[in-house]
Amino acid sequence: MAKERRPAVDYAIYLTVRLVVCVVQALPPSAARAVAGALAWLAYRVDRRHREVARDNLRHAFPDAVPGRRDRLVRAIYEHFCTVVVEIIRLPRKLHAINWRRHIELVGGDRIVECLTCGRPLLIVTGHFGNWEMAGYAVGLLGFRTSAVARRLDNRHLDRFLGRFRQGTGQRILDKNTDYRQIQETLATGGALAMLADQDAGQRGLFVDFFGRPASTFKSIALLALEFNAPLMVTGVPKVGEPMRYQVVCEEVIDPAEYAGRRDAVTAITQRYTAALERLVRRHPEQYFWLHRRWKHQPIARKAKAA
Repeated sequence: MAKERRPAVDYAIYLTVRLVVCVVQALPPSAARAVAGALAWLAYRVDRRHREVARDNLRHAFPDAVPGRRDRLVRAIYEHFCTVVVEIIRLPRKLHAINWRRHIELVGGDRIVECLTCGRPLLIVTGHFGNWEMAGYAVGLLGFRTSAVARRLDNRHLDRFLGRFRQGTGQRILDKNTDYRQIQETLATGGALAMLADQDAGQRGLFVDFFGRPASTFKSIALLALEFNAPLMVTGVPKVGEPMRYQVVCEEVIDPAEYAGRRDAVTAITQRYTAALERLVRRHPEQYFWLHRRWKHQPIARKAKAA
């Protein structure tokens, strides 16, 4: 049952967020980085639950790492994502069509442009890695129109506020729960659709290997690719320097036509893009959102049939 909303509380939270955004946008870059560092220091010490989730995830993903290195990695994760939040706030005032090269480097740019202009529908597959909000914003600055699948925020005021940022350069946001028809229409008309592909899909999800451990994954991306013959462009946006320097990396392009007629096509495609995401994370492990329970569900062992 959905939690009952309290309009006055939602609006008060919205006003507080707007105030924080105004203050951060007014700060010079050095002061903004200092704020991000202070937030990371505080979050690491206060947020014990997610801190332990990250340690457990890293223990499975990097079993050979000593505990001290894993703890340093957890601290770096908080520092990275607090920095990302601050930079997202500053993004509309700092990143423009005339200065994007100061902040963004396209790695595999030829393949990115080819996928966006080939005339076929396109699935842009990414994960909770680097600054995933940057990709749609930057691609819009370059004149390409894309759609992204996301979950609407429960606070409608914050949802509208975030939506204005996400759609500020032409990207369209589609709700993952209510806009399935528009999702299909986007691909049916040859559009580009971005989706996060590293969320736990529950016990009924498709289990594929991710860091040597079964990870429950939604089948929808592979099914859409096969239904609409849409290539999958696996991308990531790692932070590579200051001030606010990122790469938009095309890690792999997967053509569903290669899997036509295969009974295991959905599993094979899902495993392939998951492996590509893993390669991105291994290069920048501190920039993955290890704070979420990616391996929350595990396969249930089947009972042996009676003789």
